[in-house]
Amino acid sequence: MADVVELCADLIRFDTTNRGGNDARPERPAAEYVAAFLDGLGIPSRILEAAPGRASVVARVPGTDPSLPALLVQGHLDVVPADAADWSVPPFSGEVRDGYLWGRGATDMKDFVAMVLAALAGGVRPRRELVLAFVADEEDRGEWGAHWLVARHPELFEGCVAAISESGGYTYHVPAADGRDVHLYPVGTAERGTAHLRLTARGRAGHGSRPNEENAVTRLVGALHRIAAHRWPVSLTPAVRAFLERTGDALGVPVDLSSSDGVDAAVAALGPAGSLVVPTVRNSTTPTMLDAGYKVNVIPSTASAQVDVRVLPGTEEELFAAVDELLGDGVTREFVAHQPPVQAPVDSPWFSAMAAALRAEDPEAVVVPYCLGGGTDAKAFAQLGIDNYGFAPLWLPKGFPYRAMAHGVDERVPVEGLHFGTRVLSRFLESC
Repeated sequence: MADVVELCADLIRFDTTNRGGNDARPERPAAEYVAAFLDGLGIPSRILEAAPGRASVVARVPGTDPSLPALLVQGHLDVVPADAADWSVPPFSGEVRDGYLWGRGATDMKDFVAMVLAALAGGVRPRRELVLAFVADEEDRGEWGAHWLVARHPELFEGCVAAISESGGYTYHVPAADGRDVHLYPVGTAERGTAHLRLTARGRAGHGSRPNEENAVTRLVGALHRIAAHRWPVSLTPAVRAFLERTGDALGVPVDLSSSDGVDAAVAALGPAGSLVVPTVRNSTTPTMLDAGYKVNVIPSTASAQVDVRVLPGTEEELFAAVDELLGDGVTREFVAHQPPVQAPVDSPWFSAMAAALRAEDPEAVVVPYCLGGGTDAKAFAQLGIDNYGFAPLWLPKGFPYRAMAHGVDERVPVEGLHFGTRVLSRFLESC
């Protein structure tokens, strides 16, 4: 049987750094490794390149019940940059130390790719057909990966009705009201949408020493202040509502979701668990970039900024109407990037099968849905009508800073966590 730790270490050793804008180390070598591994299992695969070296690998695994619709199992092969000078180990060494596998991609998300491959190598016989897609470019905009595949090769995903991927199914230790250590396992059932906006303020150019009521910079700063200071209302999606209610019940903490103040109080009362939903009880608008002027004594005729907008399912129309009011005179907006929010049913056979697989390996598991504050390639596959779930199971020890691992320094994953995740995935794929 293939060892999941060795598989993950091999994948980490492929430097697939993605700096964005097609400035990336090619995913092709990693894709070829995955394809060769699948070939060794008798699973034919196909490598597709959206641009030279920007490769994804797709394969189909037959199920024992051909009458069932297919499940997409998707992950990405690229990683964010890592500055070796900041790390305790070389970031692409795949070194095992102190019970952990270290390296860029250890948790985001070469661990998941390795666990899927290890499960298949271990003889898993899935009930339903699986479509495997290990893709390029998730760490940028997906235009060389998932979004390209969906646009150019949708036939590859024919028959898929649901998908599993990153950001869910990991152990989150939280204290209950009576002092118990509760093993919470959040499973992603929704994602906030991503809308990157460019704001452009227009005015009258002039000399910096003279009064100018049509100063583009002043108009832009005013718009940004209003947007940044705006307190967005609470909007409880099904995933967030279920998370708050079920987590409160598991921790013995009463929650009152009948008002905005009640929601805020519930999030605070849940302590560390509440941090999982802080970004997802409201929309957010965060100014991140500014560009104006070319000389200090010249008032420019235009000024621009970019704002990172994250929008909850079902709230886009209301949010953008409010943004337009906040802009004020002389300021317009346009999309730099726009990927709408996605959500899958909270109470579904898929979710039940994930919960059962987790509880089989950890009888103390409390499995709850949650909404991701950021985004994944789920936004691409949702365009095909696929319900997407964040389910990349891992056992994590108490105190392990998992949420600091992805994109962080000294990224690492527990060796036992990889074995646990492989067992959970094997159970899920054979039962779902």
